[in-house]
Amino acid sequence: MKRAGLFLLILWLALTLPGCAARGVKDAPALPKPQNTTAAQAKASPGRAAADLVPERLERNGEGVPVLRVYDVKNEKLEKLSVEDYLPAVLAGEMAGDWPMEALKAQAILARTFVLQFVAEKKSRYEGADISTDIEEAQAYDAAGVNERIRQAVAETRGLVLNAGGELPYAWFHAHSGGLTARAKEGLDYEKDEPGYTQCVKGMENDEAPPEAAHWEAAFTADEVIAAMKDVGAPITEVTGVSIGERGESGRAQTLIVSGREVSAPALRIALGSTKMRSCLLESLRVEDGQVKMKGRGYGHGVGMSQWGAYAMAKAGRTAEEIVTHYFKGVTLDQAWE
Repeated sequence: MKRAGLFLLILWLALTLPGCAARGVKDAPALPKPQNTTAAQAKASPGRAAADLVPERLERNGEGVPVLRVYDVKNEKLEKLSVEDYLPAVLAGEMAGDWPMEALKAQAILARTFVLQFVAEKKSRYEGADISTDIEEAQAYDAAGVNERIRQAVAETRGLVLNAGGELPYAWFHAHSGGLTARAKEGLDYEKDEPGYTQCVKGMENDEAPPEAAHWEAAFTADEVIAAMKDVGAPITEVTGVSIGERGESGRAQTLIVSGREVSAPALRIALGSTKMRSCLLESLRVEDGQVKMKGRGYGHGVGMSQWGAYAMAKAGRTAEEIVTHYFKGVTLDQAWE
């Protein structure tokens, strides 16, 4: 994602996602927007190899790289791009180009995994497209932000994807975990069985993460809360009280009780605005002066890779492979094409 003041995600991970992007809720990171891991270093994955996980309906170019039909929302046109040619603009949209190389490479691996998983499971809302540059549908996209470091990160991870025991995982990520990452059911209100690769682990962020990514405060008027409650299917006519119902393993609110109505905390967060209610890791929640006031930690849904955690791990000398396997349990890096 982009640096302070430039880019805010979501956002992974409108919740389908993940967006990020099933897409989960894709959250635009607050501010930003292995040893080299090669095929020879990639561990053998149980089940199907990554090459077998590439959607069969995708054409291949002369180098054997899958080709995507990408709808460019900004220019309102459909174009064909190989996955490797599509990824630099995605990486530029999701992470600052001056970040540590291993963090950029980790994000590139997630982005590549994401697009293949999206094409395998979903249909683009744009006629004739496999995927689009619409962040509401898929990943962020910033062709103008591509620099040489971003191209290098994509090139050095060429063909590498996450393999979760013979399946492409949802490559969820968020800006800042607030200390601990979350499983999908907790952070995203994920309705299917909990994936075996999600886990609650230390976010690994360091003090270089901006204060507004690590901690936040927000206030909502009664009208805003009433409208959001209507959006999530729990209509109320006035705000008489608010409290946390259930918390998950990481401490995030899974449900909130508003005027006696219990609702999904992740769903209400999206309805209120995910760049304002930045997480469900709440430290304070109250009604005061006719407003609902809250404080919390972290930025995003908390599932998968913390971008500021990846930043800190890369600064500490960890590789892209070490970064992604810290956040995703039991996955391996596998070569989908050369």
